[in-house]
Amino acid sequence: MRAEIIARQAQAMKANGLDAIVSCAPESFAYATGFVVPTQPLIRHRHAMVIATASGDTQIFGVDMEATTIKRREPDVPVRIWAEFSDDPMLVLADQLTSMGLTKARIGMEMDYLPAGDFARLVKALPNAQFTPCEDILARLRQIKTADEIALLRKLSRIADQAITDSLAAVRVGSSEMDIAGELTRRIYELGAEHFKLLIVATGERSQLPNVGPSARRLQTGDVCRVEIFSVIGGYQAGVCRTAVVQKPPEMAEKIWQHLVDCKYQIMEMVKPGASCRAIYEAFIAKLSEMNLPPISFVGHGIGLHLHENPYLGKTPILGQPGKDAVVEEGMVLGFEPLCYQTGYGYGMQNKDMLLVTKSGSELISDYANTDKLLVVN
Repeated sequence: MRAEIIARQAQAMKANGLDAIVSCAPESFAYATGFVVPTQPLIRHRHAMVIATASGDTQIFGVDMEATTIKRREPDVPVRIWAEFSDDPMLVLADQLTSMGLTKARIGMEMDYLPAGDFARLVKALPNAQFTPCEDILARLRQIKTADEIALLRKLSRIADQAITDSLAAVRVGSSEMDIAGELTRRIYELGAEHFKLLIVATGERSQLPNVGPSARRLQTGDVCRVEIFSVIGGYQAGVCRTAVVQKPPEMAEKIWQHLVDCKYQIMEMVKPGASCRAIYEAFIAKLSEMNLPPISFVGHGIGLHLHENPYLGKTPILGQPGKDAVVEEGMVLGFEPLCYQTGYGYGMQNKDMLLVTKSGSELISDYANTDKLLVVN
């Protein structure tokens, strides 16, 4: 169990009048323990949860299929195992909460993850407990990274950045998008990732499509190539995107790219503790408009255990609260991506990086490739 994270949760419980928090989403389980139960994100009914109390006590609740994995990773933490095909997991969970003295407690639950039917059975089994949403509390805690989280995200950023750079260097005119993807997935694992998410390979006219996987399309001279991947370790992910041209840039590509590079440095200059997220976004949109490039709804976002976390550097800095701004804080890690999918020249361009908010400003942590100039596929 991650002692610093549990201590943060205990402090948040006391501030919010909670006796316990039950972390039931895969991201929240990983936040507390440092690992993902392998099949939990794939099979929703295979519940795995961390129960943490305001006094700092912890227990784990997990399915029998994953019992050995859980016990190997957390041998010193009490674990209650439920049988997948014979138990009602909510009754087992209710019994565990009872054994922890929480029958009349105020318990935080992730209402945006736990299925409604399961929650109804849990409430019926513990009628004297008070369950209240805690997803916003956990999301807020995750915004400010610990030193260990920052070190991991720095490593993941380098893995994704180097894997893309190496893969683009390994292909040639006539190679296919599938060839790029093959090189990329091999390098991701060679460099130390456990797995990856959202692999995007979009070349030529397909570079205008935001989130597409690789196809059989072959590289041609003058193509623009957008390649993005999220490297993953312990549930944490870092997303990096790089843009390259094949042998020579098409019309206006170098000029548009330079403009996006200028946007990148403008954002990095503005990102510092206390800065307005909306103001950063508005400055980016104003900069884009200097070349009549179309606006996008955000240019950056928090990242860590989710692909996208609050705050957004966008017109809506806090998801679901369009009228509210947010401020940048020390310890945040942001994915920021000056981009334009519809340049008007038949291609799109994107430069996605990872940015750590420091005490006095920001630090680029995806710094393997030099993106001040377009990368070139020979």
